[in-house]
Amino acid sequence: MAVPKKKTSKSRRDMRRSHDALTVPGTCICPDCQEVKQPHRICASCGTYKGKTVIETKEA
Repeated sequence: MAVPKKKTSKSRRDMRRSHDALTVPGTCICPDCQEVKQPHRICASCGTYKGKTVIETKEA
């Protein structure tokens, strides 16, 4: 079984993990209902995309 010959330092370990952080997804405001939504996706609250109604929602 492979065993490391030397202890990995905290600096080297943390440099390796520097790309593992999670990123916050981008958000924007829906121009129709002013709710927060992801860009380039249908608004979950009003069902519009680029000013057109794509999905009929219960609220609308």
